Amino acid sequence: MKRYCQTLDLVGDDRMIENYIDAHRHVWPEIQEGIRSVGILDMQIYRLERRVFMIMDTTDDFDFVKDNARLATLPRQAEWEAYVARFQGCDPSMTSTQKWRLMEKIFQLDPSATTSEGRRSAEG
Repeated sequence: MKRYCQTLDLVGDDRMIENYIDAHRHVWPEIQEGIRSVGILDMQIYRLERRVFMIMDTTDDFDFVKDNARLATLPRQAEWEAYVARFQGCDPSMTSTQKWRLMEKIFQLDPSATTSEGRRSAEG
């Protein structure tokens, strides 16, 4: 499995942000089907104020550029992107991969690095 983390900023309008949240509570079935069909296994979006953060887990053979380009051609994808663009603080003509900026991973917990000293510190 591969994981991609992406972020973008929403417009600075509380009502528009609430509309964006509501849109994601009712994602069209064709959008969800398209997402799955290109190899995306799970997608989650989190928000802090105007910033949204997406975690996307994919199959091992998922190609970020190729499969996102294929996703953009599937039924209603362009319509969905145009619809949500009004809530996103970016140029509406941008593609999804241009709006959602890939983030760099800077840390990953190494489960094999646990020591008895580390356990004592965690226990208090």
